[in-house]
Amino acid sequence: MITDDIPRSAPARGSGLPPSLTPALLARLTARVTAAADAAKVTTNAPYTGAPLADLPVSTPADVDDAFARARAAQVGWAAVPVRERKKILLRFHDLVLERQDEVLDLMQAESGKTRRDAFLEVTDIAITARYYARNAARLLSPKRRRGAIPLLTRTAELRHPKGVVAIVSPWNYPLSMAAGDALPALMAGNAVVQKPDTQTAGTALWALDLMREAGLPPGVWQMVVGRGSSIGGALMDNADYMMFTGSTATGRQIARDAGERLIGSSLELGGKNAMLVLDDADIDRAVDGAIAACFPSAGQLCVSVERLYVADAVHDRFVAEFAARTGKLRMGAAYDYSQDVGSLTNPAQLETVTAHVDDAVAKGATVLAGGRARPDLGPLFYEPTILTDVTPDMTLYENETFGPVVSIYRFSDVDEAIARANATSYGLNASVWTRNGVRGRAVAARLRAGTVNVNEAFAAAWGSIDAPMGGMGDSGLGRRHGADGILKYTEPQTVAHQRIQGFNPPTGVSHETWAVVLTSALKVLKAIGSR
Repeated sequence: MITDDIPRSAPARGSGLPPSLTPALLARLTARVTAAADAAKVTTNAPYTGAPLADLPVSTPADVDDAFARARAAQVGWAAVPVRERKKILLRFHDLVLERQDEVLDLMQAESGKTRRDAFLEVTDIAITARYYARNAARLLSPKRRRGAIPLLTRTAELRHPKGVVAIVSPWNYPLSMAAGDALPALMAGNAVVQKPDTQTAGTALWALDLMREAGLPPGVWQMVVGRGSSIGGALMDNADYMMFTGSTATGRQIARDAGERLIGSSLELGGKNAMLVLDDADIDRAVDGAIAACFPSAGQLCVSVERLYVADAVHDRFVAEFAARTGKLRMGAAYDYSQDVGSLTNPAQLETVTAHVDDAVAKGATVLAGGRARPDLGPLFYEPTILTDVTPDMTLYENETFGPVVSIYRFSDVDEAIARANATSYGLNASVWTRNGVRGRAVAARLRAGTVNVNEAFAAAWGSIDAPMGGMGDSGLGRRHGADGILKYTEPQTVAHQRIQGFNPPTGVSHETWAVVLTSALKVLKAIGSR
């Protein structure tokens, strides 16, 4: 069954840039790029229309070196700023983001083509992130008393020092969440940051930098460079004290190799081929709503979105029919308001990939239940939200990430089979389980090989639980963002142990043999009294 009733929303309101994106604003943002005065320029285009959007100066490797030199100089003073003062800056930034959200919502939509509702989720995410690290950094970074080697005689503390200058490479699909969300904890930990946002959505990242400067961040502490990874990626790696990267698994592997060669740390959020399991006792209406939210936000261009849907036999037919019907009624179009359900893809490469994956599957026998075609009548990069069945291992999208509004549905007969099939991937980023029984859902979730698993939610529950770590297993990456891990990874732990009165060497006049007997007896007593 191919549904042909996806609403055709006229792109009138999205045909030009919104009034908030004035030439003065764009000029102010692009001036934040670290580049020579006579730098070459690159023009970005608005996905809704293909029209030119902004001219960005292109940074060279020498510009990157210069950014790091200035960042190192600024970082010394920034690290000396008390955490309570850094906290005030983040909380002012929090308020500015919420107050000026319409401006950044327009900018995100113009640069990425996503709907306003998807863009707004990034605003809420960054407000939560800023508040969390502002309010918790002092606790997480403060010196911690640790058990000493000899009770009462060894005073041991764990200290946390900033890494220095952190390099962040952030992607185009979530330009505010991924850019500011990784920079804020690095800055709060006392580091400087040199960041390379994706060129297409650099304006949104520069907007966050601009607001942080307005909130009180000193000059030089957070800088941005613009350019291809093939041109300036090496300079970023050569200068960094730590590397934070979000992007493809192939590039992530290379970064991990390069970071290992330099003996610096790295955190990598990479690809995903995420699964959603609809168990036989699921609330079908809620599960259908969940599947819509799991598969089609930001036109499916989301690392934690669902591309594989496993549905129990008992509810399969009803679920699939309702899911296909709901998908066919989603409102799709370009509008700088909250009227649309699905927006545009961001760049021609993604449209090409989505088209190729769907066409390959159909040519090899897959059935299209909804969508399955581009929509040039709405804009150059629109592609309908698409549901496929009868997908087999010989099809490209069976195990490869599509990163678009495409999901494949598979039937299963028992939970063990569903778990095995969900885990049959090299990726392990996110998963979703739907059931009326919370205990059962959590038990299934614990058996799934994914860094985050949501019960009766697509991805927002785990992502929004910012006190908990978020990241991937296997080919989905290394390290974690959010929670304590999200800030402590940007620090160097240091142990300071102060030994008082007596250490491990025997006192004057006591032989080593006698001292060994004394220590042996002491160790036995410590074990007997339950000492840790």
